[in-house]
Amino acid sequence: MKTLLKLEELAQLLVCTVTLWMHEMPWWGYLLLLLGPDVGMAGYVVGPRTGAFTYNLLHHKGMALAVAGIGIGGAYLGVPLGALTTILLPAGVILYGHACLDRLFGFGLKYTDAFAHTHLGWIGREGRPVEQ
Repeated sequence: MKTLLKLEELAQLLVCTVTLWMHEMPWWGYLLLLLGPDVGMAGYVVGPRTGAFTYNLLHHKGMALAVAGIGIGGAYLGVPLGALTTILLPAGVILYGHACLDRLFGFGLKYTDAFAHTHLGWIGREGRPVEQ
């Protein structure tokens, strides 16, 4: 089952990459796909609760779909968002694709107790830390 889920994430990542290519995304868009949403880790400077919130905000697939949906809806419904509409669809695709990439490598949404504690389990060599 684990392999099947990883293949599903890979397929979604490929759809995102093709979508960016079809919209003639410049090279830096693919760099954003790889690293951009990880800026959410900066919240860990404040603390684990803030860090988990900012990280999860930029790595949640529902948020990515909402951003892309606003971009699509604005474009097709004629909502006066101007240039923002053309930015939101690729931004949503980048957020979604990055979330797929992270899940492919086993990185999930964060719990507030520790950076290594994700909805997919504990990450890292140590696994779950020993309670003292």
